Amino acid sequence: MAIDIVVPALGESITEGTIAAWLKQPGDAVGVDEPLVELETDKATVEICAPKAGVLSEVRVGAGEDVAVGAVIGQIDENAATVVEKTTDTASAGAVPAARMSEAAPAVTATRSAPSGESEPSSDLDPTEIARSGTDGKITLDDLLRFVGLAIADSARSGPAVRKLLADHGIDPSEIPATGRDGRLTKEDVQGFLAGRDADSAGAAVSPAAARTVDDPRVKRVRMTRMRRTIAARLKEAQNTAAILTTFNEVDMGAIRELRSRHRDAFERKHGVKLGFTSFFVKACVAALKEIPAVNAEIDGNEILYKDYYDIGVAVSTPNGLVVPVIRDCDAKTPAAIERSLLELAARARDGSLSAEEMLGGTFSITNGGVFGSLLSTPILNPPQSAILGLHKIEDRPIARDGAVVIRPMMYLALSYDHRIVDGREAVTFLVKVKEGLEDPEQLPMNLEAS
Repeated sequence: MAIDIVVPALGESITEGTIAAWLKQPGDAVGVDEPLVELETDKATVEICAPKAGVLSEVRVGAGEDVAVGAVIGQIDENAATVVEKTTDTASAGAVPAARMSEAAPAVTATRSAPSGESEPSSDLDPTEIARSGTDGKITLDDLLRFVGLAIADSARSGPAVRKLLADHGIDPSEIPATGRDGRLTKEDVQGFLAGRDADSAGAAVSPAAARTVDDPRVKRVRMTRMRRTIAARLKEAQNTAAILTTFNEVDMGAIRELRSRHRDAFERKHGVKLGFTSFFVKACVAALKEIPAVNAEIDGNEILYKDYYDIGVAVSTPNGLVVPVIRDCDAKTPAAIERSLLELAARARDGSLSAEEMLGGTFSITNGGVFGSLLSTPILNPPQSAILGLHKIEDRPIARDGAVVIRPMMYLALSYDHRIVDGREAVTFLVKVKEGLEDPEQLPMNLEAS
């Protein structure tokens, strides 16, 4: 019986993904819940596991191709698993009837028969000569097929998009260098071959600049990951939809530095996490959001949704791009709980194990370009939120204080906001409230002595 391998529901806002890599190939035996394929989504990379034990009989979608939630990407043959298992057991005893091996063949469609002029495989076969390429020396379906003189055509083991391209353009797959796993053709292989063929036929019609781009060995073309494409689309959506404006201020970080140095060691001994700057910024933002609720709101059609909760997204840089995990109910969390949540979320973000739910539903975001040395920036909104606070590098600068020039640890703050919902007066007032909270952290609900 053929069992469909289906792309499962991946989260509230995720409707499709990209096949990153198949972990099993047609003919491989698989156990129930054994990982079959890696699927890259907008948020993270997840594994799709086998719904039943059997043999992977068909791969319908190749690596690099997009698939929708609910799509069938391959099939598992339960009967083939029984045949392979029984055949393996019998082969170990030294007697496998040829009929048993022929029963296994239909599990994967054979597209090439024995070459003309050669005799058909003899029914008098020695099962001890069967190759054992499976796990722990087990016989796979490919081993059986090759043993009886059959092989699976490379094009048949490619995805449907690849096979369609080959058929539409009348291309012999053997003409194209394959870069996919186990020498399989990918969609990019075929498209690259077509582009090269078209360029050759066009000759002088190709511009010198385009020719240099295609042929220049110094140019490397890399397919964008799904996460990178999603980041690009969301940033462009924010710019196209919102009326983004940015207002600036600066804050003296001296008081927070002094408070951190006073409580740092005791805080870490008690809670097992360091007292960072993040909890101060989160608490200052929550206090300001309570006073200026429009900054914590969002537009929904012709209505404004005012939210009486404070789920703060904190941007985290990962090898695959910027993600914004959300720290929930920050008004009720202690500084230790905020620092611990950020530590755990950042670690999962960097190893790609964040769930979609952990990145949805934020009401306001904070991004810190200062960790990379940025002195000033204009952050882009994280839709559908209406504002984002940009933090920057702390730098000693001369400022006027009580008629004298003093050197103080200063940081520029940047608040980008959606002018459709937040007025300039509200945005400036919000940023001033954040500044006041950071310059006088004793007024914030930090409760460091008790936390």
